[in-house]
Amino acid sequence: MAAEAGGCPVIVRLMGEGQLDVADEDLSALNTLDDELESAIESGDETTFRAALHALLENVRKVGKPLPADSLAPSELILPPSDAHIDEVRSMLGDEGLIPD
Repeated sequence: MAAEAGGCPVIVRLMGEGQLDVADEDLSALNTLDDELESAIESGDETTFRAALHALLENVRKVGKPLPADSLAPSELILPPSDAHIDEVRSMLGDEGLIPD
């Protein structure tokens, strides 16, 4: 995702979990994990896909600050749940993966 002026946080929704506020400077590391996930999907390797998906979601949980459950802020990025099937995640991918550069 393109960096916004002033280092504005990005709101990320983890499907089935809630929203997290992720600092703009953390997006580069998330993009790297997203690239690994996209490669795993392209290869069709379920084991590698599962590991890459979990790594991406864990990193978002680690760097993100949870928003209140009643928050109505729109999500700028939506990530699949940890138990998503490889085909579900493939259908969510845009031209730049789940997390655009």
